[in-house]
Amino acid sequence: MDATNTAALAIRGRWAVAAIFFMNGFLMGSWAPQIPVLLTRLEISEFTLGLLILVFGAGAVTAMSWCGYLISRHGSQKIVRWFAAVGTLGLLAVALAPNVPLAAVAMFFFGGLIGAMDVAMNANAVIVERRLGRAIMSSSHGFWSLGGFAGGGLGGLAIQNFGHLAHAAGVTVAAVAITALALAHVSVDDKPEAQRQQRKFSLPTNPLIYVVGLIALFSMIPEGAVLDWAALYLRQELGADLATAGFAFACFAGTMAVIRFLGDAVRNRFGAVATMRASSLIAAAGLLVAGLSPSPWLAIAAFAFCGIGIANMVPIAFSAAGNQPGVSSGAGMSVVTTMGYSGLLVAPSAIGFVGERTGFAPVFIAVAGLLLVVFVMSGLVRGADFEKASP
Repeated sequence: MDATNTAALAIRGRWAVAAIFFMNGFLMGSWAPQIPVLLTRLEISEFTLGLLILVFGAGAVTAMSWCGYLISRHGSQKIVRWFAAVGTLGLLAVALAPNVPLAAVAMFFFGGLIGAMDVAMNANAVIVERRLGRAIMSSSHGFWSLGGFAGGGLGGLAIQNFGHLAHAAGVTVAAVAITALALAHVSVDDKPEAQRQQRKFSLPTNPLIYVVGLIALFSMIPEGAVLDWAALYLRQELGADLATAGFAFACFAGTMAVIRFLGDAVRNRFGAVATMRASSLIAAAGLLVAGLSPSPWLAIAAFAFCGIGIANMVPIAFSAAGNQPGVSSGAGMSVVTTMGYSGLLVAPSAIGFVGERTGFAPVFIAVAGLLLVVFVMSGLVRGADFEKASP
C-alpha cells in the first residue's frame, strides 16, 4: 500500500511539475506578442526596448544566482510554490507599466520571477526523476515549449482583438488557474537540510566544462532571438499584421515541443553527438531561410524548422555538463546553465542594438553562423551518452 501511494504521489508530482513548466513557457510565449506593443505604447526606440529586455535578463540571471541557495535551505518544492504563485503576475505588471522607468522595474521583477521559477522547476524535475526512476527532463522542457506555443499563438490574436491589457489579464487568470491546480501536488524534496552541509561551491578548473557552456550559450542565443525579435522582424521588415507576427515564436515553440517529447528516444537511438550535429545543421538552415525570406509565412515556416533543430541541443548540453569526468554534477550544471541562459535572457538585448541599425534579417543570418560553430564542437557533448559514461 505504501509503495502504491508513493508511486501515485510521484506520478502526481510529475504532472504537477509539467504544469509549472507549461505555465512558465505560457508566460514567456505570451510576452513575445506584447513586445511590439510595448515599443509603440511607450513610444520608444528599438535601442531602449533592447535595454528593457536587458533589464529582464538581468533580473532573471540575478534570481538564478541565489535561487540555488534558497533551494538548498528550503527545498525545491517550497521555492517552486513561492515563485510560481507570484510569477503569474509578472506579465500583467509589465502590461500596466505607463512609462519607461516603471516598465524597467516591472521587467526586472518579471525576469527575476521567471528565472527563479526556472531553476526551481528544473530542480524539482530532478526529484521527480529519482522518484519515478526514469528521465522526464526532456519532456518537461517539451511542456515549456508547448506553453510557449499556446502563449505566442493566442497572444497576437488576443491583443489584436481585445487589446494588450485584456490579453495580459487573461493570461494572468489562466496562469493562476494552472498554478492553483499544480502546486498542491509538487513533489517534496527528500532531505533539503542535508544540502546545507555541502562544501562551499568553487568553479571547476577543467576548461572543457566552459566549452560545453559555450555550446549551451550558442544553442540558446537563437531561442532568445526568436522569442524577443521575430515578431518585430515580421511586423516591421516583412509587413505582417500583429496576429501573423505572433505565430513566429508560436510555431518555433510548437515544433520544439513536439521534438522535445521525442528527444530522449532520438538521443538513445542515434547518440548525443550525432543528434547534436544534425540538430545544429537543421537549426542553422531554418534561421538562414528566415533571414533571407521575402514573405512572413515563409519566415514563420523557417522559424518552425529551426525549432526542430534547437529542441534537443540544450538538453544534450546540460546532460553533458552533468557528466564531465573530474567535475561534480552540481558544479558543471551551474557553469553551463548560467552561460546558456545568458544566451536566452541577456544576448537578445545586444541583438536589439544591432538590429536597430542593420535590420533583423542580417542578425538571424549571423546567428545561424553560431549554430555552425556548435556543429563543429558537437564531439565535446559525448558525455551526454550515459551508456558511454565512465562507470
